[in-house]
Amino acid sequence: MRSTWISAFLAMLTAAGALEASERMPAFSWDTVPLYMHVRKVTSFTPKEIEHLSKFPLITFEKTTGLKEFGSTERGTLKAARSVKQVNPETKILYYRNILVHYSGYDANKKLKAIDTPFLVGRSGNTNLVRGKVPAYDLSNKEVQAWWLKNARDVCASKDIDGLFVDGNIKALERSYLRGQIGAEKKDAVTKAYHQMMERLPKTLGKDELVVANVVRARFDEAGIEYLDYFDGSYIEGFEHAVGQVTRKDYVAKGIAAVQKAARSGKIIAFTVGTGSYADTDMDAGADRQKRKKSPLQQRLTYTLSVFLVCAEKYSYFMLSGGYGVDGSDSKLWMKDFPEFSRPLGPPKGPAQKNGYVYERSFEHADIRVDIESETAAITWK
Repeated sequence: MRSTWISAFLAMLTAAGALEASERMPAFSWDTVPLYMHVRKVTSFTPKEIEHLSKFPLITFEKTTGLKEFGSTERGTLKAARSVKQVNPETKILYYRNILVHYSGYDANKKLKAIDTPFLVGRSGNTNLVRGKVPAYDLSNKEVQAWWLKNARDVCASKDIDGLFVDGNIKALERSYLRGQIGAEKKDAVTKAYHQMMERLPKTLGKDELVVANVVRARFDEAGIEYLDYFDGSYIEGFEHAVGQVTRKDYVAKGIAAVQKAARSGKIIAFTVGTGSYADTDMDAGADRQKRKKSPLQQRLTYTLSVFLVCAEKYSYFMLSGGYGVDGSDSKLWMKDFPEFSRPLGPPKGPAQKNGYVYERSFEHADIRVDIESETAAITWK
């Protein structure tokens, strides 16, 4: 009798824990294609734009959000988040911070001035090391670590912010990045400090906050899966641009396998692809020799959506991006609705089947076939 009561009590605790964990995560449904939004606007979003944003289960407000109107990214992000939450309290909203690249526009930058040598210094004494334009944080400086973590904690403490989006991970982890400018010893120290910060981050923010990082990338030995334990999920970009001697089709195949593995483990996947060249990250743009063959927007949507659906599991979300900045006419895809996003999808009938570079997968209301070698795809809606 006693053992039965204990078993029931433990089952109740387990159920309560599962409920708490699920409440942290974004809303998810297979009814239609699950969508993600990654956006910035230096002024206020209009009521119509807020209504549009409130339909997304997961949003990242990028750097410079609200900067022109509210004076800082922190204040602009909080204003935008509050406006969305008033329409849909269930939307999960992430605050953007780059772990390595220093961007202006943050209130926190005022306190950075009190720290001695907060930026990495090149051999010539230059601190504008990123793209030759902006500084990079010296993460090996303990004061810089504390400053960065405090800003993340302070903004995420708002009831309107559900967690943190960590960018710049690839730059911190990639062995060769900035190594020539700052030396091997300093770069190794920066990478070590990055790991120390990511280990501290969940405790710093609190157990209720989500942490999504830009970290799954086929350029790594294990495609970034080796770093995913720090985070609740990964944003996906730079998916199609091959790095090193590997072919594009093999690079994409490795990326698909990594995203599938991460998604099946229950991680959030914020899958974003652009309409431009293969290289949609600044680390790869200068070396982009594989120009994507131009294709009509509809064809690009069908192909990229098919690749996403080959990978998608619960908590996977898709975004076709024409640019994150939506001031004026910066993004031609801003608030654009595609019929595919409203069609009934239904849950998958099983994992994707792979035959060479061709993947096939069936959902309740759609069959997917995608060939990553020819970059062609077909979605048969039932």
